[in-house]
Amino acid sequence: MIAYLTTIMTLVSIAVLIAFALNVQWGMCGMVNFGLAGFVALGAYTTALISLNGGGFFVSVFAAIIVCAVMGAIVSLISMRLSEDYLAVVTLGFGEIIRLVTLNEGWLTGGALGLPGIPRPMIDVIGTDHYEVFFLGICVVIVGIVFAGLEIATRGPFGRSLRAVRDDDLVASSLGKNVLLLRVKAFAVGGGITGIAGSLQAFQFSYIDPSQFTAIMTAYAFMAVIAGGQGSHRGLILGACSVMFLLEATRFLKDVVDVLDNSQIAAIRLILIGAGLILLLIFRPQGLLREYRLKAPKSSPSSADSTAT
Repeated sequence: MIAYLTTIMTLVSIAVLIAFALNVQWGMCGMVNFGLAGFVALGAYTTALISLNGGGFFVSVFAAIIVCAVMGAIVSLISMRLSEDYLAVVTLGFGEIIRLVTLNEGWLTGGALGLPGIPRPMIDVIGTDHYEVFFLGICVVIVGIVFAGLEIATRGPFGRSLRAVRDDDLVASSLGKNVLLLRVKAFAVGGGITGIAGSLQAFQFSYIDPSQFTAIMTAYAFMAVIAGGQGSHRGLILGACSVMFLLEATRFLKDVVDVLDNSQIAAIRLILIGAGLILLLIFRPQGLLREYRLKAPKSSPSSADSTAT
């Protein structure tokens, strides 16, 4: 049971990182990204290739961050003149390109067979008995660092500028903000975070193949952002945990309702998850937690009187 919970919490940590990336791009800047699975796959394969060729943990993770951040900036530059709908199509096409490359370029990615034997960090030192708990600790620390960085950025000029671009890019441009540069930065930051998520996934399973990076990964990220609250990093953690709880709790429906087969159970799971999101949107359309908004301090009556005089 402990091993099961440890694995689930590790997967939740990876899902939170993917949701963080989407929240920077879509939640804060208003740019839809349907190619999240492709960015995660790019980070995972970058990490795997470098690790299998002798690169260490920090080198492979750093390389994944750089590659995904640069690719995110390139994608945003390519689609800089496109509206939101067409940007979604471009990102969806990018994810499909990454999937086809990983599936067909066997000389580099192993094709459909994938890349096995990815060395896990410090496993020789920690050992196999308690390694899953140790790796969960690494994931939690990384999530905490990313969360702290995003919270600082959200409460600073960068976060306020992104929200200004999201709400009305023409007004933001008229106020002197470089809208194109802000969008490129948002996609680059989100891409770098997906690179971290891909690295952790590669180390978690010690094996990657194209079937791990499907559109459902992107769907779960959107669920987490919607449930947690668009633009709220604190809400994302609750949203990702809630989505994962629904996914895992409904997995045990077979034990409660034994008259249904596996395909019917899978359909009921999706129905329950969809119903939960619909109820959340009805009763909490802003999500579990609202995004941070800068508030002007209220002036006291005495100060107001002195100003008037």
